[in-house]
Amino acid sequence: MRILVTGATGQVGRHLVAQLHEAGHDVRALSRTPAKADLPAGVEVVAGELTDATTLGAAFEGVDVVHLVTFGGGDDLTNGPEIIDLAERHGVARASVLSGWSPTSIETALEAGSIDWTLVQPAEFMGNALEWADEIRSRSTVSMLATFPSAMVHEADIAAVAATALTNEGHGGRAYPLTGPEALTPPERARIIAEATGQEISFVHLTEDAERARLRGHGYDEDYVEFGIQLATNPPEAGGVVLSTVEDVTGKPARTFAQWARENAERFRAAP
Repeated sequence: MRILVTGATGQVGRHLVAQLHEAGHDVRALSRTPAKADLPAGVEVVAGELTDATTLGAAFEGVDVVHLVTFGGGDDLTNGPEIIDLAERHGVARASVLSGWSPTSIETALEAGSIDWTLVQPAEFMGNALEWADEIRSRSTVSMLATFPSAMVHEADIAAVAATALTNEGHGGRAYPLTGPEALTPPERARIIAEATGQEISFVHLTEDAERARLRGHGYDEDYVEFGIQLATNPPEAGGVVLSTVEDVTGKPARTFAQWARENAERFRAAP
């Protein structure tokens, strides 16, 4: 079975490519810049751009199943019908989709087509904590307004669910919401990163005005800044609900944030 992975150099895609390759599958990875993909030896990397279906013919040639993402160039894809039509014409039988909570043109086209599909819908990525790395390295603090718990999920677990759906029967027509095994607040995550790195890290609870300044400092526009304030002060309850989906689908317990922190500890340590 030949498997095409789109979004192959992303946070989830890299894990998915590695897991499928280690399991002995014939993996083809799609990349805008194959020379910079830095994927495992033995993985075929082909050039293509999801926002332009005319560039994807070679990528889909001889492919049996495909992992799809719903975005390209930072925006939701609007050419889902063209991509799914191309996949169908090349005989693709099954697809997993790294999906959000609102359908895009990819999901809509799959539902109207003939390909067996599975939606993988993660909660917050554990990797979002990397946004704190610069501040931790420079000031040994995590500063933000939000203090609500989030049931973040390890990117490798998202990949594992997608890999299971791609390589096994019985997952067609399913939407799998995914979380990690615990819901943690930002102060709790900061403490776990401190334990993993062996350094002191303090949590600083910002005011709304200070949070606006922080978000603007990251280059976000005013609409996103106000969205961030609303999210921090009125978080969705579902974000803190722990689900067993990862273990239900893969047969293995979901990875903890402590494991993620140990794996990424060097990215938070200040240079000596």
